[in-house]
Amino acid sequence: MSPFFSLGGAWDNQIIMDKRRTLILQLEVVWWVATLFVAWAVLYPIRKAMHVWPFEWWNVAFVIVLITLSRYIFLLKHTFLAQKQMLKVALMLLMVPLIFILINGLHSFMNFVEEKTWDPLTGHLPPDDKQAIEHYIWGEMLFFGAGSIISAPIFAGRLLLSIWRTHNRGTV
Repeated sequence: MSPFFSLGGAWDNQIIMDKRRTLILQLEVVWWVATLFVAWAVLYPIRKAMHVWPFEWWNVAFVIVLITLSRYIFLLKHTFLAQKQMLKVALMLLMVPLIFILINGLHSFMNFVEEKTWDPLTGHLPPDDKQAIEHYIWGEMLFFGAGSIISAPIFAGRLLLSIWRTHNRGTV
C-alpha cells in the first residue's frame, strides 16, 4: 500500500486511542450528571417536606457510591480505570475503610431514629404526610445505604478480577 493512503500503523493507533479516551471521558461526565440528577431526585421529597435533614450528606454519599460502584462493577472495561493497574490496586485497598465509613453512616441514621424517634425531624408535618415521608426516608436510606455497603466489597473483588485478567489474559 502506498504511504499516501495511510498515515502509518502507530499514527492510526494513536488517533484511535485519542478518540477512545475522549469518548470514555464524555461517558464518564454523562454518568456523573445522571448520578447527580438521581441524587437530587431522591432527596427532593425530603427537602420539600422537612426543615432540617441532618443525614443529607450521608444520603447523597450513599446514592453516589451505590450508582458509581455498581456502574464500575458492570462497565469497568468502558471506564478510565480499565488499564490503570496501580489505581485499581489503590481503589481496591480503599474499599476496606470505605465499607466501615458507610456502615458508620447508616448506623448513625438508624441509631438516631431509634433513640430520638422521628419527632425532631418530622414532628411539624400533618400525620398523613409525616407517616408517608418517614416511610420514604426509611426505605430509601436503607436501600441506598445497604446497597452502597454491599457494592464496595463486590467492587473490590471486581477490581481484583480485572487486575488478574489484565495481567494473565490481556483483557479487563
